[in-house]
Amino acid sequence: MRCVLISSSLDLRDYFGAELARIAPRVEVVDHAGGAADVRLALAWHPPDDAFERYPALQAVCSIAAGVDNIMACPSLPPSVDVVRVVDPGQGQMMSGFIAWHAIGHQRGFAAFSAQQRDRIWQRRAQRRAKDVPVGILGNGEIGRRVAVDLAHLGFPVMSWSRTAKAISSASRSFHGPAGLATMLSETEVLVNLLPLTPETRNILNGDLFGRMRRGGYLIQVGRGEHLVEAELLAALDSGQLAGAALDVFATEPLPGAHPFWRHPRIVITPHDASDVSISAVATTLATTADAIRAGRRPPHAIDRARGY
Repeated sequence: MRCVLISSSLDLRDYFGAELARIAPRVEVVDHAGGAADVRLALAWHPPDDAFERYPALQAVCSIAAGVDNIMACPSLPPSVDVVRVVDPGQGQMMSGFIAWHAIGHQRGFAAFSAQQRDRIWQRRAQRRAKDVPVGILGNGEIGRRVAVDLAHLGFPVMSWSRTAKAISSASRSFHGPAGLATMLSETEVLVNLLPLTPETRNILNGDLFGRMRRGGYLIQVGRGEHLVEAELLAALDSGQLAGAALDVFATEPLPGAHPFWRHPRIVITPHDASDVSISAVATTLATTADAIRAGRRPPHAIDRARGY
């Protein structure tokens, strides 16, 4: 089976070529420049608008990450083609550690200690227990469930929200729908965003949402940059409604040097580096997708196109 590599921002052959040859030897990798009428599979990341017009036999497009919004936004993507995301347990572990770092940092007031070190101030601070810092998680997928379990093990009371009802582990209290979101936010001090980007979730991190949280709360934003209304985050920080924010994703990346986030004293910035999908997980996803196509089955981890995830 032939698989085309399509990206406007990355050299996918350089990133994944060797691992694809090792894990998926029955998949023949071809470059997008030539086009091929018999291509049935694609590996894509930020494809050009006309990318899929060349492939009339295409049956599935694999992302190189858990997110697929950049592929879904491509206007030439045929409605009948399956879009497949990567599920990587290792990514969940890395993401969970990143979130725990920020949650504990807020709980223990580590930003204040950093400021004291800068000013050479020796001053102990009152300590808070994890059990007194409720965490709300937006998003109840594979990674969200892993984060919930790990934070619960650290002693945080954990709540999880999803658009529709989902069965989850005993590590987290579950909420869904608009009413459930309002209830969860009223109890939330640390808010973790792990949502996929859809029309319904765009701009969900806004002033109204921050205002429903406990005053002095903290935002950990690891979803998509387009979830956040930036000016309303700044207003919530400046008013004291939020005590701080950890931002790993942005509407414009790299974040422009003149952006006010860089110099804000209560914002921690990381360069979209909370976690990476492993190269072997991408190659394995491509191989299992090719096997499913050959067998006439729908690929594992193909998303619901109507929902966008």
